[in-house]
Amino acid sequence: MRSTEALRPLFLETGIQVHAAGSCLVKLGNTHVLCSASLEAKVPGWMKGRGQGWLTAEYGMLPAATNTRSDREATRGKQQGRTVEIQRLIGRSLRQAVDLAALGEYTLTVDCDVLNADGGTRCAAITGAWVAVALALRSKGLEAALVRQVAAVSAGIVESGEGRRGLVLDLEYEEDHRAAVDCNLVAARPAGGGDLDLVELQGTGEGRPFSRAEAAALVDLGLVGCAALMEAQRAALP
Repeated sequence: MRSTEALRPLFLETGIQVHAAGSCLVKLGNTHVLCSASLEAKVPGWMKGRGQGWLTAEYGMLPAATNTRSDREATRGKQQGRTVEIQRLIGRSLRQAVDLAALGEYTLTVDCDVLNADGGTRCAAITGAWVAVALALRSKGLEAALVRQVAAVSAGIVESGEGRRGLVLDLEYEEDHRAAVDCNLVAARPAGGGDLDLVELQGTGEGRPFSRAEAAALVDLGLVGCAALMEAQRAALP
């Protein structure tokens, strides 16, 4: 059994989609997300003439990603609120990684498709998508636009059920389901190295309120996890 401060088994494989400017399959335990980044020499209409680029993200779950098949959102005619929330999180997190002025009038579109869901899909998507973005920028000679490394992880306080209890990093679904407190943490580090800073912190008392000390402990644990994820990101880049 892994320790409470350890990530689930992590695997990053690049070059999965041959037609994408950059792609990465990220596996964290039984959560698997396929991430790709595409570059187009255009920007949204509201950005024309500004001399800078844009980054946007899309996210979705394949119908058989969970133990109960879900309908494709296209068949419903609209995206669920959860989907919109997650893709906005992915987009704003990854925009912290890219200098949009240095990008020039290009649009980076990031696609994150969940193949298997066992907790932490949004965090895995951000982590894998950063690798895809780095590869996409490299393919166009735009490495200078990548100014930060970004990764994300979940953490929580699990107090019920069998197995591990207390502070837990990188929650799988059953741990997340039982957590009294859970959070998602996105962190960034300058491309040249340095300390980690927070990009986003989402914390919720699911079963009870939590103290400032517990919040600080969750942040510290999440930063440990993000540092490990960033090491794996760098190792995955060919």
